[in-house]
Amino acid sequence: MGRGPWRNHVKWICLLIISLQASYHWVQAQHCVWYGECQTVPNTEEKKFNCNYTGPPQPLVQEGYELVQELCPDFLNGTGNVSLCCDVQQLKTLKGNLQLPLQFLSRCPSCFYNLMNLFCELTCSPRQSDFVNATDFEPYVDPVTKENKTSVTAVQYYIGSTFTNAMYNACKDVEAPSSNDKALGLLCGKDAKDCNATNWIQYLFSVTNSQTPFPINPIFSDLPVEGMSPMNDATKGCNESADGSSGPCSCQDCSLVCGPKPQPPPPPTPWTIFGLDAMVVIMWISYMVFLLIFIGAVLGAWCYRKRLIMSEYGPILDNNSLNSVNRDSEHQGQTSCCETIGERFENFLRLIFTNWGSFCVRHPLPVVLCTLIFIAICSSGLVYMKITTNPVDIWSSPNSQARKEKDYFDSHFGPFFRTEQLIITAPQSKVTIYSPYFGGSDVPFGPPLDISILHQVLDLQNDIEKIEATYENETVMLSDICLAPLAPYNNNCTIMSVLNYFQNSHSVLDHSVGDGFWVFADYHTHFLYCVKAPASLNDTSMLHDPCLGTYGGPIFPWVVLGGYDSDNYNNATALVITFPVNNYHNNTEKLNKALAWEKEFVKFVKNYSNPNLTISFNSERSIEDEINRESSSDISTIVISYAIMFAYISIALGHIKSCRRLLVDSKISLGIAGILIVLSSVACSLGIFSYVGIPLTLIVIEVIPFLVLAVGVDNIFIIVQTYQRDERLSQEELHQQIGRILGDVAPSMLLSSFSETVAFFLGALSTMPAVRTFSLFAGLAVFIDFLLQITCFVSLLGLDIKRQESNRLDILCCLKQKEGTEEKSDGFLFWFFKTLYAPFILKEWVRPIVVALFVGILSFSIAVVNKVEIGLDQKLSMPDDSYVLDYFESLSTYLHSGPPVYFVVEEGHNYTSLEGQNMVCGGVGCNNNSLVQQVFTAAEIDNYTRIGFSPSSWIDDYFDWVKPQSTCCRYYNTTVQFCNASVVNSSCVRCRPLTDEGKKRPQGEDFMEFLPMFLSDNPNPKCGKGGHAAYSSAIDLINNKTDVGASYFMTYHTVLKTSPDFIDAMKKARSLADNITESMGLAGKDYRVFPYSVFYVFYEQYLTIVNDTVFNLCVSLAAIFIVTAVLLGFEVWSAVMVTLTIAMIIVNMFGVMWLWSISLNAISLVNLVMSCGISVEFCSHIVRAFSVSTKKTRVERAEEALAYMGSSVFSGITLTKFGGIIILALSKSQIFQIFYFRMYLAIVLLGATHGLIFLPVLLSYIGPPVNKAKFLAANNHYRGTERERLLNF
Repeated sequence: MGRGPWRNHVKWICLLIISLQASYHWVQAQHCVWYGECQTVPNTEEKKFNCNYTGPPQPLVQEGYELVQELCPDFLNGTGNVSLCCDVQQLKTLKGNLQLPLQFLSRCPSCFYNLMNLFCELTCSPRQSDFVNATDFEPYVDPVTKENKTSVTAVQYYIGSTFTNAMYNACKDVEAPSSNDKALGLLCGKDAKDCNATNWIQYLFSVTNSQTPFPINPIFSDLPVEGMSPMNDATKGCNESADGSSGPCSCQDCSLVCGPKPQPPPPPTPWTIFGLDAMVVIMWISYMVFLLIFIGAVLGAWCYRKRLIMSEYGPILDNNSLNSVNRDSEHQGQTSCCETIGERFENFLRLIFTNWGSFCVRHPLPVVLCTLIFIAICSSGLVYMKITTNPVDIWSSPNSQARKEKDYFDSHFGPFFRTEQLIITAPQSKVTIYSPYFGGSDVPFGPPLDISILHQVLDLQNDIEKIEATYENETVMLSDICLAPLAPYNNNCTIMSVLNYFQNSHSVLDHSVGDGFWVFADYHTHFLYCVKAPASLNDTSMLHDPCLGTYGGPIFPWVVLGGYDSDNYNNATALVITFPVNNYHNNTEKLNKALAWEKEFVKFVKNYSNPNLTISFNSERSIEDEINRESSSDISTIVISYAIMFAYISIALGHIKSCRRLLVDSKISLGIAGILIVLSSVACSLGIFSYVGIPLTLIVIEVIPFLVLAVGVDNIFIIVQTYQRDERLSQEELHQQIGRILGDVAPSMLLSSFSETVAFFLGALSTMPAVRTFSLFAGLAVFIDFLLQITCFVSLLGLDIKRQESNRLDILCCLKQKEGTEEKSDGFLFWFFKTLYAPFILKEWVRPIVVALFVGILSFSIAVVNKVEIGLDQKLSMPDDSYVLDYFESLSTYLHSGPPVYFVVEEGHNYTSLEGQNMVCGGVGCNNNSLVQQVFTAAEIDNYTRIGFSPSSWIDDYFDWVKPQSTCCRYYNTTVQFCNASVVNSSCVRCRPLTDEGKKRPQGEDFMEFLPMFLSDNPNPKCGKGGHAAYSSAIDLINNKTDVGASYFMTYHTVLKTSPDFIDAMKKARSLADNITESMGLAGKDYRVFPYSVFYVFYEQYLTIVNDTVFNLCVSLAAIFIVTAVLLGFEVWSAVMVTLTIAMIIVNMFGVMWLWSISLNAISLVNLVMSCGISVEFCSHIVRAFSVSTKKTRVERAEEALAYMGSSVFSGITLTKFGGIIILALSKSQIFQIFYFRMYLAIVLLGATHGLIFLPVLLSYIGPPVNKAKFLAANNHYRGTERERLLNF
């Protein structure tokens, strides 16, 4: 009890001491370190030291309240009496110094709020002496008042670690939309990824940044240090509102808002069975099952025959035997209705062609004259011939999505510029090491970044700018055609080059600052800053040189440097210089000027020599020039190829029986006439479509003669060789014999030609221009060729036979040989097929091997058909010796960014409403699924999306530009005209008031009032957000600039090297755009968002190439089936045999394409469609010969068909083409080597093997039965005549 009062006294004493200490510290804290500005900092014009002052805070004058409200609103206590450690002039200086951070960080208000607190507490805090310690002073005499003062020349700033980390975390994700980079990369003195909480603040307070007037040494601690209490004000997280009225930072600027980094979906699981490719396993099992069934059936039949002691040619195959597997009991039955109709149709065709053939032989001159007139009329259309060389017109349909999007982009923003590009390496130079003066680790610089190399490259660049070309007596220079976005205010050409960091100037490149002993800053310093802040107008080092290119826009390091690792641009091993040139699609004169200059550019760089530089280059016209050169160089190869085929045809048509009759029996003149007929049919086709106005393509010119030659020559051989094997009947004249022969073979010719014609014409339904054009020209050429062969050629054949029978010499028909007897004999090839080949192929033990082998090849081809690569490597389009190949190789090796991609918002979007703005922007208050945010998110997983960088967003930069806190948006209050931030004039006032309402985004009329000013503002040191250079072409202003039409948001694809890369990039970009359209709620509206890149129009075909291929080939096969069924007299099973064999050839072509690395594209698709047509020639004649044969068994019928038609098909197509194809292998063109030599060779070999090996065997097993009506009609027609013996050869 006695101790209670004493204890109370002790408590009161302790409380008194604590309160006195607190009061003492509070009073002690209420004094300043400085107040007002003193002398100017040496070597500067505007920067000043602050005056030393240790008194209490001074009351704020009325003029300063607005500035405090703008900069440091937390100092206002609501009473109207505010005392601070700064005067109005210091507040103005603070405002000026914060303009650069304001432009880049204010898009995240919480970040900028914390940064403002950092500087406000340092500059003006009434508790300044609590955490600021002045360490260096300098006496100063005021020149006006003559008062002695002291300048503070260095201070220590104690900052809480908690505050430091919180401020950094709030700012680290903030984007700089115009430079596609983090804003800290512009404000930290190093790359954003190397920036942290402490080195950022250290850089902000370092005199090396050119903004800080005197050394400010930050000391970081949460605990008192040396009697100082660190500044540890409350901070705002980026996911918090800065002032209660604005929202948190956007997802793009604050990862806390959008959560964890998105993860790409897992790659699709490959389809496997037992760990092996599923298609391979399925086809292997299927093949094994087929072999077991087939071999079992064959062995069963063999054992059954063995038991009955029967051979293949014994009773088992005797049609009259009940045990025959080939028994055609239909011979004895009644004919069906279809058989009767088929026989009558066959007889109808025979009679028509017989009479027609007889007429042509009897009246050769009128027929030949009429055909010549027809050819002349049709070929005259070649006068109107137009050849399309524009790749866009060849590969892209006018109605395709990519073509429409390209046209939309070109019409609203102008066509994509032409590109002239150099990739330069310095093989003789080595890596150099740069040691920064102000400390830090050594920095390696790649070989081409050596200053001597840079000077040489700059000389080259300047020489290119001086290149002069002549067009119609007018001099054309780069400045006349280049892209100059700021013209006429700034006529400098856009040159994307690392030298533009140095203003394309030797003197700026050599600019350095030092004291005679040390170099404080030089080109190394400037380079390291500019690659982090390409849009900067002041490198903040002692150099103070701008980074912005002379054309007024940024130079992105990933565009002008190559061969570096990660983001270490200093390790670059290649320099990339790009000269964008204006494109003029609708102005021929200006386009021709650009083409003339490009021609001189190519010539100059080709002849340029510097042992220290290795240069690979490309011009916009280079690829087309090289393709044209390639076509010219391959003319000789094509001519030799056709010459060999012509020579073979001319010689092989003759049936030479003795040396004495060599010049009589040869048919060189007839062969030449046949070739001329084939070429005339091609000319007629080209002429007719030229009349209509359909342009040709190089594919048509290169492929169609080959196709028509294959089809036409085959028919020529069939007609001539059938005559040579035929014997004239008694009482039969020549015209009757040729008419009879034409009646026999013309239906077969009609079958093949008409089915090919229909197949090709249906192929014209394709949406791919190259395929559609080829199909039209090919279909008409094949049909005209058939017409000319059954008219003109038949007449010429009659004349030639008359010449031969009168013993007149070939070619020299005026000369006559002595009379000699002409003996009919079979040619060697016919004898070989009839006596050796056909019997061998159809032997009992050979046929199963043939079926097993061909089904095995088919199974393999089906297994790999889905593995054929899609696309066309652009390297293949170049000659082997082309300089463009070196450029493609360098492109693949060095470049780190892909083509630009534009996300276009079509006209119709409302940018003036808050809702409309939130749908597209990426700043505060914008939707988390806005356009900019979704593209930004896609760039986070660039390996999957192939979107390489965040988008440049005109609307976000516009919002930063128009903020009242910024000095960017001002106008003359007298004229209401725009006032640039660099102008010092008291009549220039803010565009928007410095109120809560004014700080909000402009909407409605306000939005459109200042947007044209933004788009006309050139960047300057006072305002780096001017949108003239960066965005003047990104927005289509409509309705007299009172509304926004279409606009785009640009970014870049990642590096794309192969066709699958380009295809995948386009698919991913379209998928992203579709998702943006959906999330913006544009479904059902008349506008959308779509991506556009210059390569989309070429690669879109590959998105549908598989469907196009399936469609074209299925349509062709269906046409062949229908026409074959009809022209064979409604024999459906025969049509099935033809179609099945052709389908096997097509599938096997895919197997060859996989084995021989031939990709699927428009060229190979044309060849596949053509292979359908040529395959008809290999198959239809054999099947028709089989169907009209009156032999008793399938084996005999197949043998007869193979003997008679096989030799003509082999000599007419296989041997004709083989010699010509081999020559194509010598071509310099890789396209010719791969898509013509390899594919043509495969077409001929597969067609020959299937038509002459597999098809006869297949017919011997499951061929259609004899048409009883045809059998009876043939027997009745030839009974009792010599022809009856010939039918049974």
